[in-house]
Amino acid sequence: MRYLILALAALTLSACATAQRYDAANDVHALLISIRDNDQATFDAHVDRPALKRQIESRLMAETTKASSNDGLAALSAILAPALADIAGEALVQPRVFRSVAQYYGYDPASPIPGPLIIGGQLKAIGEGQVCATRKKDGPCLLVFTESGGTWRLSGFDGDLSMLRTKR
Repeated sequence: MRYLILALAALTLSACATAQRYDAANDVHALLISIRDNDQATFDAHVDRPALKRQIESRLMAETTKASSNDGLAALSAILAPALADIAGEALVQPRVFRSVAQYYGYDPASPIPGPLIIGGQLKAIGEGQVCATRKKDGPCLLVFTESGGTWRLSGFDGDLSMLRTKR
């Protein structure tokens, strides 16, 4: 009996995770279309700009601190890095910048973007109200989406920062 209860609990949790992934898929699909079409309004509707900007800024600051081994350079970095990270964070949260990330997933402007059903199968639930996109089925998260007010928004980027390029 105890095993039956555990099995039912596991199925219930699995169903919630599956529903969450497919619920997010429509918004992820809309985000991919906005990136492909350089549609700023739709992109902004599907990005949690403050959260994503904070996360990118934090990563830039960590990289700057790690790269500064000289005490004088570290002090200068500590003074300049927050302002530079703020500017870079704002500049990097744009559809054209995330086009290289979409291309990493195989979504280039010439190829069709799969529908929400396929996208939902590629997402991974990582917590209540959060899913992520991975390159491989069991790979690490690259893009994190958080549900807020009925819309799933891009809220984190865990890929290599060099993927975020401002080329057109």
